[in-house]
Amino acid sequence: MTALTIRQIKQQIGQLMNGETNRQIPSFWPTDWLLYVIDKPSLFLITDEDYQLTESEQRRFYTGMVKMQEGTPLAYLTGQQAFWSLNFVVNEHTLIPRPDTEVLVEQVLNWINAQPVFNPHKRLLDLGTGSGCIAISLAHELKKDNWQVVAVDLSLEALDIARHNADFNGVTNIEFIQSSWYQALSTDDECRFDVIVSNPPYIDEADEHLAGLTAEPISALSAPNHGLADIEHIVQQAPSYLCKKGLLAIEHGHDQGVAVRRLFLENGFESVHTVQDYGGNDRVTVGQYP
Repeated sequence: MTALTIRQIKQQIGQLMNGETNRQIPSFWPTDWLLYVIDKPSLFLITDEDYQLTESEQRRFYTGMVKMQEGTPLAYLTGQQAFWSLNFVVNEHTLIPRPDTEVLVEQVLNWINAQPVFNPHKRLLDLGTGSGCIAISLAHELKKDNWQVVAVDLSLEALDIARHNADFNGVTNIEFIQSSWYQALSTDDECRFDVIVSNPPYIDEADEHLAGLTAEPISALSAPNHGLADIEHIVQQAPSYLCKKGLLAIEHGHDQGVAVRRLFLENGFESVHTVQDYGGNDRVTVGQYP
């Protein structure tokens, strides 16, 4: 195999990304993958263009590019994804954390910081935790205030990843439970939660965009009833698990804000409002139970 320099690889990437079949690959993926393969900082691609990749580096780079063209996301190639202020291991059993989901974390923290007082045993529940990115990020931010976080998921494989991510990020104030939503949880008063958060499946099962997301677990992406079935279940059951004046915060699709607000109001929530993501789309609805 002829040794290639970074300059030559970058030229190949430019030609590749101009091809019709590669329009669906985000422009930064190939260069980020190259940096991961050679284990160098981003500035290296500018200052050291004459660096020659080893044979194993070239083989690994091209193998990854083929997988990328076949639909494998960059995060599954590197096995990791940054979220909030932390880094998370991801694989085919977990969704890849999206930047827009940070809006959910942000809204929960803003609400908590605005509250005058909490009971001594402050508890937060994350439903459908997946990689654990939401629960672990919140637990990391709230550990100094003695919050206890409970994260549930139906998938044992996802819970294994989430536990690893908690250990990797040094987060100990968190418990992981296998459960189909609330099923394994208690409604006893002392077991209720001050905050319930969730990023449930919310894509319509008939949505054409699902065809481009086949690498990720479909069960964590789509739901019946135009994508609202799981959200409806979470909202309807939340009053049985929330403390008085507790917060429910749910991520949803860009076109579901009106429907989700209606669900909150029909189930007795107050101060219901929807927050937009960084692209200006409805993304997170929150409400407080009286």
